[in-house]
Amino acid sequence: MAATHVNPTRMELTRLKKKLVTAVRGHKLLKDKRDELMRQFLDLVRENKTLRERVEQGIQTANKNFVLARAATPDAVLDVALLTPKQEITLETGLKNVMSVEIPILTAKTRTSDPNDMYSYGFAFTSGDLDMAVKSLSDILPDMLRLAEVEKSCQLMAAEIEKTRRRVNALEHVMIPEMQENIRYITMKLDENERSTQIRLMKVKDMMLEQAHHYSQK
Repeated sequence: MAATHVNPTRMELTRLKKKLVTAVRGHKLLKDKRDELMRQFLDLVRENKTLRERVEQGIQTANKNFVLARAATPDAVLDVALLTPKQEITLETGLKNVMSVEIPILTAKTRTSDPNDMYSYGFAFTSGDLDMAVKSLSDILPDMLRLAEVEKSCQLMAAEIEKTRRRVNALEHVMIPEMQENIRYITMKLDENERSTQIRLMKVKDMMLEQAHHYSQK
């Protein structure tokens, strides 16, 4: 459908052609961005699945060891053993730009570097199951942090992919075809005006020749 609201001038034609070149270049860049986002998104989804299985398995093992520890240790002793933590963990957050998407970076730092500081109790009155439970939770902490990073990254990248996809579709199915149609319309109008001008010039020439030579060219 011709866009008759467009002013059919050569200046407008030049402007539309430049705009079309920019739109086509932008469409390609957005498609490349969408494809790269999809590739990285799928990698994160696969990593997310692996991490979640690992974390769930670690939590299940820790819960099992806690149940065994509670069965072998009096509640009062267990409560006192876990009442005051010895180790302290600080969580630092940051951002990383991936294809214009700000994804989170989580870093855990312990107050001390001694791995035995994760045990806040002595070993004389507690069972080995409690030690295993605490160690299980300590071991899966890096995976839990990475899982949090990956899941949030997947959410942010999915939103960016959808936004980019809408932009690509708008350019591909609306803006670019509309500009191409407007260019065809203006070109057709300019050609039509040029033909009309040529016909008028030919008629004027015929009239001038007729007046000059007193005869009509058929």
